Amino acid sequence: MASLAERIWARDASLWTSSGEERWLGWLDAPQRLRGRIGPIEAFAESVDADGLLDCVLLGMGGSSLAPEVLRRAFGAARFHVLDTTHPGPIRRLTEALDLERTLFLVASKSGTTLETRCQLEYFWERAPEGHRFAAITDPGSELEEIALERGFRAVFHGEPDVGGRYSALTAFGLVPAALMGARLDEFLSGAVELAEECRGPASAGLELGLRLGEGWREGRDKVALRPNPFGFGLWAEQLLAESTGKGGKGLVPLPDESWDAPDRQPGEVRVAGQYDLAAELYRWEFATAVAGHVLGVNPFDQPDVQAAKDRTVDVLQSEGEPDAEPHGSVEELLAQARPGDYVAIQAFIDPAREGELAPLLERARATGCAVTVGLGPRFLHSTGQLHKGGPSTVLALQVVDDPGDDLPIPGFDFGFSRLIRAQAAGDYAALRERGRRVARVRLEEIA
Repeated sequence: MASLAERIWARDASLWTSSGEERWLGWLDAPQRLRGRIGPIEAFAESVDADGLLDCVLLGMGGSSLAPEVLRRAFGAARFHVLDTTHPGPIRRLTEALDLERTLFLVASKSGTTLETRCQLEYFWERAPEGHRFAAITDPGSELEEIALERGFRAVFHGEPDVGGRYSALTAFGLVPAALMGARLDEFLSGAVELAEECRGPASAGLELGLRLGEGWREGRDKVALRPNPFGFGLWAEQLLAESTGKGGKGLVPLPDESWDAPDRQPGEVRVAGQYDLAAELYRWEFATAVAGHVLGVNPFDQPDVQAAKDRTVDVLQSEGEPDAEPHGSVEELLAQARPGDYVAIQAFIDPAREGELAPLLERARATGCAVTVGLGPRFLHSTGQLHKGGPSTVLALQVVDDPGDDLPIPGFDFGFSRLIRAQAAGDYAALRERGRRVARVRLEEIA
């Protein structure tokens, strides 16, 4: 009988649910394939530098932004900015801080239709409507590619159609940002190429990790403590784990920086000593997550419940009146429902600069003895949102909203960023309640 690794490399969809998984396994040999295509990417980065474009702003969400954010921290790229929020506060601050004439906007969306990214694109295009200041990363034939060609973008880099968003870190979605940060791409990819070759065998670091994660889940340890967390690696890994396994009432709950010293937790060691170790570790976790999906009996390459919040957001945006972002329930009432094995998900649709103000909530949530996660909205909708709605019913969802201030208009849309982020909060809240989740909403300004 073929080994588990052999069956994965043979694209055997029966390892999971036989529902098309074989179409999404291009990440297996992506490091080797992309290693042969780094020339144009590095030439592009050199031309950007030669033209004196000093800052780069990546406009993207989820799989298009989380790996670049980890890379930004790893390579100390102070002039590379990742914008994955719709809150008007950071958008205003970034606009004021940039010299738009010396800024490159890198628009990243696999589908080319991501609402947040399209809104960000139109906002900045109105302020710097010159194609040489924009580049795109998207799948061939997408709407974003059409826009890029119409507007004369500096470059369009194609994603891999057989690689899903959260598995795309070692494709153009990660490599183009890495090159703009000054990374040596051949050296960066070399570790992933070696690990991919190792993962073809019956024993490998990726297989071992995946089996351990799956067996831990079988034993009731469904929380994975990601430690250490160099360069914020957990930001990327939590999407991979949560969105891949959180469905059908099952799931691994990622806990960046949390302790694994609890009966419902298991360790998820991150092996990164330096920036050029990242690619190998990204690959190890990709392979491990596919293996864990096999143990859980889920399709690790779809995200069936993500669309729910998107649909509810559209409904809110199309309705009359302001989105409902009023408090509902209370912290005390929600936490009083905590049971052993539950976890508290603090879902904060707030200005990221105010994340520190959540500290009192974290302290109160941890006093229950439950695991605690924190996600900034709308970022987490493209990361752990699948788990909250499709995973186990052990989640206590505490939504936090702030006052986003005056609306910031979005060219071509009949709503602005303030209305958009309120609608996203309202939409996700409605989606959680539709699934019978225990949920409450509070205002940041009223936290004590």
